[in-house]
Formats: sequence, C-alpha cells, structure tokens
Amino acid sequence: MATAAVIDGKAFAAGLRERIAGAVAKLKSEHSLTPGLAVVLVGEDPASQVYVRNKAKQTVEVGMHSEEHRMDASSSEADVLAMVDRLNNDPAIHGILVQLPLPDQIDSEKVINTIDPAKDVDGFHVINAGKLATGQDALVACTPVGCVMLAKDALGDLSGVNAVVVGRSNIVGKPVAQLLLKENCTVTIAHSRTRDLPGVVRGADLVIAAVGRPEMVKGDWIKPGACVIDVGINRIERDGKNKLVGDCDYASCAEVAGSITPVPGGVGPMTIACLLHNTVRAASAANGIETPQM
Repeated sequence: MATAAVIDGKAFAAGLRERIAGAVAKLKSEHSLTPGLAVVLVGEDPASQVYVRNKAKQTVEVGMHSEEHRMDASSSEADVLAMVDRLNNDPAIHGILVQLPLPDQIDSEKVINTIDPAKDVDGFHVINAGKLATGQDALVACTPVGCVMLAKDALGDLSGVNAVVVGRSNIVGKPVAQLLLKENCTVTIAHSRTRDLPGVVRGADLVIAAVGRPEMVKGDWIKPGACVIDVGINRIERDGKNKLVGDCDYASCAEVAGSITPVPGGVGPMTIACLLHNTVRAASAANGIETPQM
C-alpha cells in the first residue's frame, strides 16, 4: 500500500508559470521588453513535435514572443548552423533551443556549441556547463533545475542531505549533481558500473533516478522516508497497452519512500516551465535588467 506523498509536478509547474507570467508582464510594462524564445525542429520525430507544440503554447500563454523554425529531416549541418547564427543575431530572440535528437548527418555537439551561450536556455553549451561546474552563475539545463525545485519543495532545506543521482548524462545526471552540491548536499553519482548499486541507493535521503531504464530502481533499494525524484520517461507495453513508466518501479518505491514524483505528472511538466524561467533570465541579462522575482 502506497504511503509516500505524491509530488505534484504539474501543480508546481502551473504555479511557476503563473509567477513567470507576472515577471514577463513586469518586463513589458517597466522596460518595454518582451522575452523571445525560438525553437528549431529538424525532421518529423513525433515525440519532438508534441514537445515543441507544448513549448510554443506555454511560451505564448505567459506572454512571451514565440518562434518555431521547422527544418526538413534532410537539412544539412550547414543549414542548421546558419539558422542558429541567424537567431544568435536576432535581438528579438533571447532564448534558442534546438530540439534533440537531430538527424544523423548533423553533429549535435557542434550545433549546441554554436548557440550564443547567453541565449542557450537549454543550458547545454560547454561554457554554461563549465560555469555550473565551477560554481559561477549560468543558464542551467531545465530538467535538473526542475528536479531540485521539486526536491526543495518536498524536503525544505537540502543542506546536509545525502543525495544519490543514478545516471551520469550531460543533460541530467552531471548538472543535477552540481546543483545539489550548490545546495550543500553530500552527492554520490551512481551508474550502471557502480558496485552494489542497490546498496548505494539505500544510503540516500534523496534519490534522483535519471538512468533511462524502465522501472530499474526497486522499492527495496529505497531508504524508508526518502524523497524519490524520477526523471525517467519510458514507453513500455503492458497488458497489451502502451504505458509510460519512470526509471523507478513506482508501486514498490511508493510503499517505502516519504515522497515521490509520479510518471507522468512529476518532473516532465517542470522542464518547459524552467525553460521559460531561463528565457526570462536571459532576456533580463541581455538588457542589463535585474531578473524579476519568479
């Protein structure tokens, strides 16, 4: 029987978007500044199309300027780099997001590192990653920021908390570990090669599961009362139906944890809200304005 408090990422993200809308209204009225976000989508990936559509909708809802640039799957790397260069030089655009994955003929790393770091609202540019790693102010990847917001909401002050991050990707694992260090957590990064992975996870007050394997983290890996933030979004077939599941086995983990994010409805909604948050920060910085409270 589940005893864990459910961390409602959908409700938290809605509240954050409301505060962002207030910040955008303030920038418009006091500085005649409308933050602008441009999304570049190359190809016809269905999941990416849905995601881009949601981003555009929410960007407009909070009062920002939204642009969507769709490019053919056969576009060359030079075409995509030219598009990024154009957006880098467009003063109406403060945030640029190139939707991943990109087609095979395009080097994702090269494209990301061509984005102006001051407009890199995805936080993937090597300069922003480096600033985060060295404790400097930076635009940080959206999903890790969302994870930490939800963890703080569930646990309050994170200082001294024993945190285990399962997964070491540049997109979630590494940046979320850096953010947790900034919050004065004791951080362990675990992964597929970790010896006695269940034993390592059992020592955590806070578990961030970002490994990309369906239901890998089991309830008997979880310390009683721990906070579990599940970043995974995996499609599996169960009982003849397509189902979305996380990296944690929700049913067994919820019996032991103190609080847990569901999939869907946990970390997912936070990612777009944090993207909008980053765009407001980028627009303010580009114009030498203090970022409004959000």
